[in-house]
Amino acid sequence: MKIIITGAYAIGTHLARLLSRNHEDITLIDPDPDRLACIGSDYDLLTMEADPDSVKALREAGVGHTDLFIAVTPDQSLNLNCCMLAKALGARKTVAKIDKPEYIEEEMEDFFCRLGVDELIYPEALAARDINNGLKMSWVRQRWDVHNGALVMLGIKLREGCEILNRPLRELCGAQDPYHVVAVKRGSDTIIPGGNDELKLYDLAYFMTTRQYIPYIRKIVGKEQYADVKNVMIMGGGNTAINAIKDMPAYMDVKVIESNAERCEELNDLLNNHEALVINGDGRDLALLTEESINNTQAFVALTGNTETNILACLTAKRMGVRKTVAMVENLDYVSMAESLDIGTIINKKAIAASRIYQMMLDADVMNVTFLMSANADVAEFIPKEGSKITQKPVRDLGLPQGMTIGGLVRDGEGMLVSGNTQIQAADSVMVFCHNINMKKIEKLFI
Repeated sequence: MKIIITGAYAIGTHLARLLSRNHEDITLIDPDPDRLACIGSDYDLLTMEADPDSVKALREAGVGHTDLFIAVTPDQSLNLNCCMLAKALGARKTVAKIDKPEYIEEEMEDFFCRLGVDELIYPEALAARDINNGLKMSWVRQRWDVHNGALVMLGIKLREGCEILNRPLRELCGAQDPYHVVAVKRGSDTIIPGGNDELKLYDLAYFMTTRQYIPYIRKIVGKEQYADVKNVMIMGGGNTAINAIKDMPAYMDVKVIESNAERCEELNDLLNNHEALVINGDGRDLALLTEESINNTQAFVALTGNTETNILACLTAKRMGVRKTVAMVENLDYVSMAESLDIGTIINKKAIAASRIYQMMLDADVMNVTFLMSANADVAEFIPKEGSKITQKPVRDLGLPQGMTIGGLVRDGEGMLVSGNTQIQAADSVMVFCHNINMKKIEKLFI
């Protein structure tokens, strides 16, 4: 597959590095040689120093036979213009990063397609969705719903109260049991577990289950004492915060702490139809947090543009008794540190956006791709085609590649877990987990 990426900024460079590992034909275009130099020489891709909206440069890069053209500069107008040019010059599919929420409304889809922009990526909305999924349950690090909750994935940190530690998974996750453990993060290692593996104290375990068994999962992992999230405190009033607040459940009360007084006035206007209290101040100020009743807050969400500030604020909130913390960590180098400090849910917009773009590369019918940043693993929702390899034998006889497991499937709207005896059918929605394996290799099972 030939791919052109314009914009050697956070999303573009992260995506280029990610895709280069799959040995795709990648060209990264940017006018700044210093940004291009930062990509490093260890990745299998071409760099081109040029204006991304230069017709001459696009032609030299081979845009006429490009399968996927991705515009992810910080300039929304430039991204849209580049995609229009690329489409007119022969690119098969175009993707543009935007920063206006009105552009992703459903009625705008055909409008942009006619202009030559096939897909729009709005990272703030994608991040807001992940934040709200994480806030729905204070005892869960990450939650992923499939088909409106027909299947649910829960990432849970295992502590002393967990009932299922130190026992082989074959004793815990049989054909009749209501959950499967599909991935485990232990220290710096990620495990796609087999029947002989055991869960250990302080593991981050990913469970696949159905909605009705969520209370059962909560019981066996010893999290029943965790209070449900009703009061949320958000530090940082950027676009991600706005998108998260607008989509929060009505039962959640929200306070936003923003250090810039002018931005506070803007937030009051932008959130005038939502129950959110805007406070001018510093979210790391202990006196302010105490005054705003942080002791009665179940979740603290740090969304400023500074990673160190967000981590420090979450640590402060935890010290003051908040169980659920969420931090925006834009620098990937800080992710491991945030995990070691037990921050909780970590949000990285470029990884989230890259997962959404990665999905567009696949030829199979893929409904969703999510990068589990904490586990360095991917989870994807594949729909098998008629006659595909995955439908021809029971799961136990498929010879699935190492590093891949199937967590569950949705058939006719009903979620079910997958065992060795399961026979996958065409049109099922199949949940696949993979670590250190090229998803293009997995894709071949479904087409």
